[in-house]
Amino acid sequence: MSLALVRLIPTDTAIPFIKVRFVAFLVSVALILGSLTAFSTLGLNFGIDFKGGTAIEVKTPGPADTGALREVLSGLDLGDVQVQGFGAEDEALVRVGLVSTERVNEIEGYSVANDAEAQQAVRQMVSNALEEAFPGIVFQKTESLSPQVSGELVVAGASSIGVALLLMLIYIWFRFEWQYSVGAVLALIHDVIATIGFFAITQLEFNLSTIAAILTIVGYSMNDTVIVYDRIREDFRKFKTRPTVDVLNGAINSTLSRTILTSGTTMIAIVAMAVIGGPALEGFALALIWGVGVGTYSSIFVAAPLLTLTGVKREANEDGSGGALAP
Repeated sequence: MSLALVRLIPTDTAIPFIKVRFVAFLVSVALILGSLTAFSTLGLNFGIDFKGGTAIEVKTPGPADTGALREVLSGLDLGDVQVQGFGAEDEALVRVGLVSTERVNEIEGYSVANDAEAQQAVRQMVSNALEEAFPGIVFQKTESLSPQVSGELVVAGASSIGVALLLMLIYIWFRFEWQYSVGAVLALIHDVIATIGFFAITQLEFNLSTIAAILTIVGYSMNDTVIVYDRIREDFRKFKTRPTVDVLNGAINSTLSRTILTSGTTMIAIVAMAVIGGPALEGFALALIWGVGVGTYSSIFVAAPLLTLTGVKREANEDGSGGALAP
């Protein structure tokens, strides 16, 4: 007896998604406003990538135990500390966030006059602690990430998201019509803002991995939206006299099993990443879990229903291209 998951997913649903579009729009508006409010009031908990700090590449006598390294450094009470595998199995990257002069001066045996001396003291503390805990450890490279460089990374990260959204807009415009591109990009902006709001509310660390997660969410959501849009365009050509709302509902329902299966299998992978991936992957995995959920929602309840407001045409071009569909 086959236990294939796909057999358990209904393929002949008739859920009136478009009927509740205005409720869905209100939910989305509330989600966006809430996210923007959280971002403006709570802000983001920027990680070392964006705040600056010290990065040290180490080589341990045996395979690098990132958990043990992290435990030793956490005992120093220096604030934000990250440890992750780097290169070979006996190498690791240790990153410590900026520590204030006042905090360093509170530690017995240290007296510094400025931030530069404070970071030098931090590097010394880290080196001493690791040498004591792991005899034979080698410090291969040490770098300081200044707040100015970190600020440039913030701009670069925001620019990468903006460029991705612009390119998606252009792609959908050429692939379908401008009416479709408006719906798709508004759905993507919805997903990005909601994800940033999620990080503002939870105060999970926001770093370069989070930017990568957001870009992944943009690609995932766009792929899901394009699948639905393709079916909508096909059904518009096939059912020329059927009301637009009925065509949209039919297209969403006909792709629903595919959406559930794709989102479900993706969720299994990223939940496993969140559970067993450790602190280094926690923020990335949680961002993807949230983003896949929001992206799936927006493809169904935002991108497709927006076509009822953008005036999409339903009459195909003479050559059958472009998805022109007149009401």
